Amino acid sequence: MDKIQYYTEEGLKRLKDELHMLKTKGRTDISNQIAEARDKGDLSENAEYDAAKDAQGHLELKIAKLEAVVGNARVLDSSQLDTSKVGILTTVKIKNLKNGMTVSYTLVSEEEADLKAGKISLASPFGKGLVGKKVGEIAEIKAPAGTLQFEILDITF
Repeated sequence: MDKIQYYTEEGLKRLKDELHMLKTKGRTDISNQIAEARDKGDLSENAEYDAAKDAQGHLELKIAKLEAVVGNARVLDSSQLDTSKVGILTTVKIKNLKNGMTVSYTLVSEEEADLKAGKISLASPFGKGLVGKKVGEIAEIKAPAGTLQFEILDITF
């Protein structure tokens, strides 16, 4: 059984839009490729036909996985969020104790993670190291370069 994942409304809408596009345009495009390859003759020696059938299998697998994700997705109501500690959809401002730099991240599901937008996955080592911490606490996060220490400065949503 897949586990429930929490999303923002915009994140869930994006997943549903992608699923819809794959089921409509994606399937139509693959069907057209198979039809074109079939029209070219002998299927036993037709590499285009084999490639199109493989692409169809990959598309259907992606659709099935996305349907499972959407089926287990829940929109998190921001009024229900607890900002006394770091958790899903909270924005945490942290200070690197080694160099004094401060940065803010919003913790999101894996599918919504986007480092450039300041959204990190709850399942990432960084996310796991921050979850459950409160303002003033020190989060120790294991990184390839060693263990990093961050002070939790603020938690909002």
